[in-house]
Amino acid sequence: MVKRFFLVLLLSTKTVFAADLEPNARQALTKMTHAMRVLNYQGTVAFLRNGKLETMKYFHAAEKGIEQERLLSLNSPLREIIRDADKVSCLFKSTQQVVVDHRPVGRSFLIDLPQNLDELDTIYDFKVVGEEDVAMLPAYVVAIQPKDDFRYIRKIWIEQRQFLPLKVAVYDLSGAVLEQVVFTDLEVKEVLPFVEAKFGEATGAVKHIHQLQAQASEQAAFVVNNLPLGFEEIFFTRRPMHNSNQPVDHLLLSDGFAAVSVYMENKNTTMQQGLQSVGAVNSFSRTIDDWQLTVMGEVPAKTVKFIAEGIKLRH
Repeated sequence: MVKRFFLVLLLSTKTVFAADLEPNARQALTKMTHAMRVLNYQGTVAFLRNGKLETMKYFHAAEKGIEQERLLSLNSPLREIIRDADKVSCLFKSTQQVVVDHRPVGRSFLIDLPQNLDELDTIYDFKVVGEEDVAMLPAYVVAIQPKDDFRYIRKIWIEQRQFLPLKVAVYDLSGAVLEQVVFTDLEVKEVLPFVEAKFGEATGAVKHIHQLQAQASEQAAFVVNNLPLGFEEIFFTRRPMHNSNQPVDHLLLSDGFAAVSVYMENKNTTMQQGLQSVGAVNSFSRTIDDWQLTVMGEVPAKTVKFIAEGIKLRH
């Protein structure tokens, strides 16, 4: 009887201890954000977007708070993409053409998470919904469920030891997969080298340079009146686009996961009006007097239409 009592006690203690070790969804996501920032890791990652599958080599180097992401394509068009904070450089191997894009906000090639998940309580539910293996590594499956139909459902598979993301999936409101990012292998390293992203800039090989600097949104030609709960302004810029000198206003909005861009430019009669969809990205265009407005983002069609219909010219 005594032996049986201690056996039951031991098993109960192990169960409680194991439950204490398993993180809740917020803990897992917070640990993932930290791991993505401070660890050196590399692997092969498959991007499924717009019905197309592309496999690339991925590298993340980190040292003393400085990060660098690098992608190497394995199929045509062969290219190398490097992100240093808010600077993204892309070299096309066949033509040696280089595109350097400076953005006010640096965004990961894999996934971005807001710093404070508690701020999203009103628009998302977070829950660990299971455990699965990805790339032969055990992972927690974290579901990010929106509380309205203005944003997509997301799931993240987080490796249980290092807490790195192994898989990210975006679903429409019916549960159909729209996009996926999946590691087929992943390895953590003590050190990974940083790569100089010069690509012959000194020799004039750079074909296009986009320099984006954030400006006050009060300078925009428009005012956004309708925003779904949780969306807020991230940055505003005005710059020439489409190989012309005509300025285009660009306002970036985000709810912490989903990003929406608002563009306003001089009217172009050849631009298609109304709703358009490509994979997870929806856009809605309409004219306002002599201006062409386009709202685009990785959100449901309802969201871009709702935002676009509430935009007015600034007086």
